[in-house]
Amino acid sequence: MAQEPYDIVVIGSGPAGCTAAVYAARAGMRTLMIAGVTPGGQLMLTTVVENFPGFPEGVNGPDLMDRMREQAERAGAEVVHEDVREVDLSTYPFKVYAGDSEYSALSIVVATGAASKWLGLESEKRFIGRGVSSCATCDAPLFKGAKNIVVVGGGDSAMEYALFCANLAERVTVIHRRDRLRASKAMQDRAFANPKITFVWNSVVDEILGDVRVRAVKVRDVKTGETGVIECDAVFVAIGHAPATEFLRGWVELDEDGYIVTRDLVRTSVDGVFAAGDVHDKKYKQAITAAGFGCMAALEAVRFVEGVKLGQVRPQLIAKAVGEKR
Repeated sequence: MAQEPYDIVVIGSGPAGCTAAVYAARAGMRTLMIAGVTPGGQLMLTTVVENFPGFPEGVNGPDLMDRMREQAERAGAEVVHEDVREVDLSTYPFKVYAGDSEYSALSIVVATGAASKWLGLESEKRFIGRGVSSCATCDAPLFKGAKNIVVVGGGDSAMEYALFCANLAERVTVIHRRDRLRASKAMQDRAFANPKITFVWNSVVDEILGDVRVRAVKVRDVKTGETGVIECDAVFVAIGHAPATEFLRGWVELDEDGYIVTRDLVRTSVDGVFAAGDVHDKKYKQAITAAGFGCMAALEAVRFVEGVKLGQVRPQLIAKAVGEKR
């Protein structure tokens, strides 16, 4: 016997996914959150979060995500810890395949996030949460008054991080593997004009040094091979993100970087499928904005499902349109 479709299936369990699950379940929707084998999103790699409203004393990232998940479950959402392999949007209800299971959904909220790209160093992994981070907006305030903060990268995000850190530290050192920045001219001009920011060109970080926390980075000139050590209190890696959207390729519209293209904030190119958080937000990438998008996506999904149940939306037309797009 076929399983009864869920009203809303939320894919992802970071701030966007958990918030979407809370709103969907509280609206009386039969809700499933497919949390992933490693749930919680990027906040699971963060220690103290000081900029999430409601926690004046700060909160550990994993603790915050545990509380969000518990809130979703208390609201009535079911949670399974599986990774989504693929979807089938050519039929309605939609099909979602996770682990060895198949789920049906009247609406889907995609909140799979975007993983930070890292340098790939063993020492980098050791110091994540102890001076190494991929989010200066989140973690740089923890290093207020630092003598030197290193930012790795040459794009707009790296310049934003450098400028942000310059408000907090005595000095900021930007390390870039090329001899020129990839950032927009406006961002370059702002960074070059800031006397606190210095640049180390044609160089890469080979190792992050320290004891219980970051103390320095070992840098290598990619042209000469010469190495040196730069003392610092923190390292922020800003070399891009990789959205978790491969399972959607060919089904919904993605941009050249793999992010979901949205209209009206959270609507994807497929009716009934909504996006929330870093999976489509290339600009802000904050836990609180992800949660906000999760709220919006859930509200839209609830309205969509209500329309289906009232006969105001014709699922067969949805399936036909998706099948032609595929």
